[in-house]
Parts: sequence; structure tokens; C-alpha cells
Amino acid sequence: MTETPLSPQDALVAIMIAVSASDEAIRTAELVQIANIVENLPVFATYEQDHLQSMGALILDLLQQEDGLDQLFARVRRYLPQRLWETAYALACDVAAADGRITEQEARMLEEIRDELEIDRLHAAAIERGARARYQRV
Repeated sequence: MTETPLSPQDALVAIMIAVSASDEAIRTAELVQIANIVENLPVFATYEQDHLQSMGALILDLLQQEDGLDQLFARVRRYLPQRLWETAYALACDVAAADGRITEQEARMLEEIRDELEIDRLHAAAIERGARARYQRV
């Protein structure tokens, strides 16, 4: 089967969906967060929001495969410019924090993303702290 190329924006969406799906419970708050990110961030200025649904199906199908996570990371590294790897991690943190709690599975997925995208530990801590601050509740 031929691999469908991803746009850089598709790769960012793939990372966000993977974090949301990591605990096998894609929550509404996470889906709303993904949609808001795609609608509002400059990196998605030329991205069609309608494309989210097909990307979601593609990534969920990929994650069902035995080596799906490895395939996902290989594709993200191939199609996402390295200068956007920290962006991908930041978006992943925002999606994980969107529902007010980060599950153990989400934390493990964030660790995998951090390792796969070679995010410096200090930079990762700053990104994580920013997400935690943005999603605090009163």
C-alpha cells in the first residue's frame, strides 16, 4: 500500500489526534481544542478545517495497526519540518491538558512525542508549564 503524503499541517493534526486517542477516550474538550487550534493558529492559516475529519479517520486507522505508532512518528518526522517539532509538542500538550487532566496514557504519549521529536528536556518543561498555566481552573 502506498503511503499518502502528509502536509505539515496534517502532521500536526496527527500528533494532536494521537494524544487525544492515547487513553482510548477521545473527549469532547479535546476535539473542541483541536478544532480551535486549527481554526485560530497561524500555522493552520491555509488548512481546510473540513480536512480534520478525514485526518482523524486516517490516524485512528493507523493507530489500530500493530506498529501504527511507529508508522505515525516516521511519517511526522518525514513530513513535518524540524523547525515545527516543538510546535507539535506544544499542541500535543494543549490537547492533553484541554479537559483539565492528563491521564497516565496521555503522559506516556507526550513522553514518546518528546523523545521521537527530540525535544530538549528544558524546552519540553517550559512547554509543559505553559500548557499547565493556560488550562488551570479556578
